Amino acid sequence: MAMDHGYGYGPDHEYGSRRRPHLLPPALRAPVEARTWREFGYLLLSMPISTVFFTYAIATLSLGGGLLVTFLGIPVLAVGLAGCRGFGMLERARARGLLGLDVADPAPVRSKKSGVMSWVAAMLKSGVSWRHLVYGVLHFPWAIFAFTVSVTFWLTSWALFTYPLSQWVFPDHLDQPGLSVYSDSRGNGLFLDTPFEIGVTSAVGLVLVLATPWLIRGLVTVDRLMVAGLLGPSRLATRVSELESDRGVVVDTAAADLRRIERDLHDGAQARLVALAMDLGLAKEKLTEDPEAAARMVDEAHGEVKTALQELRDLARGIHPAVLTDRGLDAALSAVASRCTVPVNVTVDLPSRPAAAIEGIAYFTVSELLQNISKHAQARRATVDVWQTHGRLMLQVTDDGQGGADASAGSGLAGLTERLDAVDGILVIDSPAGGPTTVTAELPWRG
Repeated sequence: MAMDHGYGYGPDHEYGSRRRPHLLPPALRAPVEARTWREFGYLLLSMPISTVFFTYAIATLSLGGGLLVTFLGIPVLAVGLAGCRGFGMLERARARGLLGLDVADPAPVRSKKSGVMSWVAAMLKSGVSWRHLVYGVLHFPWAIFAFTVSVTFWLTSWALFTYPLSQWVFPDHLDQPGLSVYSDSRGNGLFLDTPFEIGVTSAVGLVLVLATPWLIRGLVTVDRLMVAGLLGPSRLATRVSELESDRGVVVDTAAADLRRIERDLHDGAQARLVALAMDLGLAKEKLTEDPEAAARMVDEAHGEVKTALQELRDLARGIHPAVLTDRGLDAALSAVASRCTVPVNVTVDLPSRPAAAIEGIAYFTVSELLQNISKHAQARRATVDVWQTHGRLMLQVTDDGQGGADASAGSGLAGLTERLDAVDGILVIDSPAGGPTTVTAELPWRG
């Protein structure tokens, strides 16, 4: 079951994108980063868009609710909900473009029967449509608050920080009465005309300039939660989509495994058995004419039988090893570790055996990781730890090799990630350049 791609180690593989390191720390880069400007722009646009959306949502509720005494109220509500879904499409696109938040579009409303009334009934039954309307109502007050706070901090911080420049450019203008930065209760100006006062003002402004981007990120975090929670597909629909995708992965994986088994049988044991049958036939013909030559051919055939049997054992082990069925993960992983080219320390601490399917996936996961270490890691030693926690089976494989493992580079780890994901598993890779590499897998227990 080992994959040929491996970790992605070595000079012929991609470690992932390597950007030039920034000279400034993130705290100093934040005020001028494109991300900060995009998020600030998002908060600025939220004010007018949320105002229009809120007005539309309230008008839909008021008009539809007021007309419920007549037959018109129901279709008015349905049309209003359809409009809310249109606003939701705009908000998802805005979040995708400015916040980098990719929220999937919810499934369109489909009626079981054709006709206007069937569509109206389906729209009114759609929980996603009502969540769009709730978003329009709830986002408005938050948009006002976020707009006010972000604009206030943004303008104040930059005004204080650039005050020395303003005084230098407009000295006479800033010294006019009533135009001072600070004023007392009588309106008398407290002028900032000494180097110390100007320096303190600029320092306070610098602190606010550095803090404002993080304040903005905190504000847009709430927007992210609202967009993802109210404008995306329902959890049930998302789960159904995930299960359909996982089922496709399982089917493709099973088909690939069957093709691999057929290829191994055809090119390996089957070819050897065909050659063995031919050799035995020739030996049978020579048995009476040249007994010594026939004996040598039988001896060679005996060696071919041993090789074919070993290939069949290896193939059976690749499908499902007998030691795993008979003795569990501890013995099976110890057997795999003994075939690794580097010393491997195996620790299995399980209260009982998990489900057979999960046990098999755990076995082949560790087996593939150890084979990748043998081929690509250039490690001196490795460890395998298996334990159970909170109803999950945990696997961790660590080596002291050269690192650089990256599942996104199209390596065998990508396929392994898909296999684990098909059973609600998770694969986490920590492999900085230079090592060490730690791969942690989490699987459902399902005992």
